[in-house]
Amino acid sequence: MKSEVILDDVTLYFKNIRAVENVSCSLDSGLIYGLIGRNGAGKTSLLSLMASYRQPTGGRVLIHGEDPFENAARMPDVHFVYQRDLREETDSLQDSIRHAAKYRDGFDTGYAEQLIKRFDIDPERPLNKLSMGKQAAAAIIEGLASNAPITLLDEIHHGMDAPSRQLFYESLLECRERQERLFILSTHLISEMSFLFDHILILDRGNLIVNEAYDTFVERGTAITGESSLVEAFVQGHTLIGRKELGGTLSVMLYGTLPAEKLEQARKGGLETTPVSLQELFIHLTDRRQEHDIN
Repeated sequence: MKSEVILDDVTLYFKNIRAVENVSCSLDSGLIYGLIGRNGAGKTSLLSLMASYRQPTGGRVLIHGEDPFENAARMPDVHFVYQRDLREETDSLQDSIRHAAKYRDGFDTGYAEQLIKRFDIDPERPLNKLSMGKQAAAAIIEGLASNAPITLLDEIHHGMDAPSRQLFYESLLECRERQERLFILSTHLISEMSFLFDHILILDRGNLIVNEAYDTFVERGTAITGESSLVEAFVQGHTLIGRKELGGTLSVMLYGTLPAEKLEQARKGGLETTPVSLQELFIHLTDRRQEHDIN
């Protein structure tokens, strides 16, 4: 499979501020990528490079094998959906859809109209008169109906209530079934959105520290709980990313796939083994108070 997006040792600096450093990865069509990181980790900066909003300070960004910056043939391949300030935007969603259809080949107006009804938006109401949640839904509608091969969604769910977010998730999965596209979803709602992800990208202080299939990554986390001395003996030689102790009971979070026989050994030894969620792994791997070698 030929990768849709290739980041080759990409670095981005703003004066003396490091936003992205030495990021390399290949992203394939047909997948939903979860891009997660703490505030200031570089998520929006990385997406802006893919969307040709900026040029990298170093390295290369390739879209379908070409540099997309000021490249009229490649720039339409990417649609970047992010939260915009619409206070001065008097056009309606209907106007915005017409404009998008005029300037973006492949834009599906019929599907956009379906989504407008699904999200219960008045298409003739000025965008600046919509609630924040409806404004977010309007941006999502344009992104999903764009049919862009590479669709980037950056924390676009702000202001949306739980039912609206559920409609978004259902529509995103529907789009993936309708047409093979590459989606990158940047979010802080990790536990809520994890079921959407095929692949995980974790940025920490501008560095890409995780680039793995979702199933492979979450299998790397295991919590071992039991009598303190037994746990300490069992986890010798393993990478620890978290620990909690209460009285004589110790719970340790391991990073690294444990073979079935090792898990069985723990159980026979009176220890409890439980999987670790994506959110828990993320929190501990990006904990500023400790450094982990996960390579």
